[in-house]
Amino acid sequence: MSLPLSNSIENPILQELNAVGGSDDVRFLYEKLIAYFPQITSTDLQKVQKWRKTVQLAGKSLDDVGLITRERGFWKITEKGKRQIESESHEFDFTKAEIEELTHTKIQAMLVEIGKSLNYYAQIEFEYYDVVWREKEKSPRLSHVFEVQSKGNIDSAFAKLKRAFDAQRSKPFLVLSTERDSRRAAQSLSREFGDLQDEITILSFSEVNRIYQNLQTISEILPKLLAK
Repeated sequence: MSLPLSNSIENPILQELNAVGGSDDVRFLYEKLIAYFPQITSTDLQKVQKWRKTVQLAGKSLDDVGLITRERGFWKITEKGKRQIESESHEFDFTKAEIEELTHTKIQAMLVEIGKSLNYYAQIEFEYYDVVWREKEKSPRLSHVFEVQSKGNIDSAFAKLKRAFDAQRSKPFLVLSTERDSRRAAQSLSREFGDLQDEITILSFSEVNRIYQNLQTISEILPKLLAK
């Protein structure tokens, strides 16, 4: 999945600036704007400079037509920008109000439901893992192991996943909430945990949510498709 074009970020910038009282530091906008584009993957977020450049291009375009002002990294919506939001409010697809807050606990619950939909026995907080899947309830092997990272030490999450992989060749998954965590994860993989690079799957909160929502739409037919 590629990053959105700069012109598709213009309305989210106006929406976000208006939502926070009219102005914000662009350093915070980089991360807040990601929530408006659930199609962005964790792999996309590793392209930090490209994402920031795209946001900057959108900001320049808005500044050029007088919808925002930019000064030393501080962006402010103008009265013209506010009127633009009001006139387009019914056309804008990705409003902040539409985006459900995804917490650590909600993601864990979604991963369990996804696992059950795929005919795995899924469990939250097994030993020191956030979520695990087994082929069957009594299966000793952990087929899939998930660490959900919204706070805390990413290296600790990697260490748990590496332990599971080394012990049982469990499939390791790291689920991240922010762009900053994606950068830190990429750095750790390239340094301390290089042997996991070809084995681990890194997902974003929005990707898990999207998988969960899609599976809900076929929940009735899926068991029949997976029946052996």
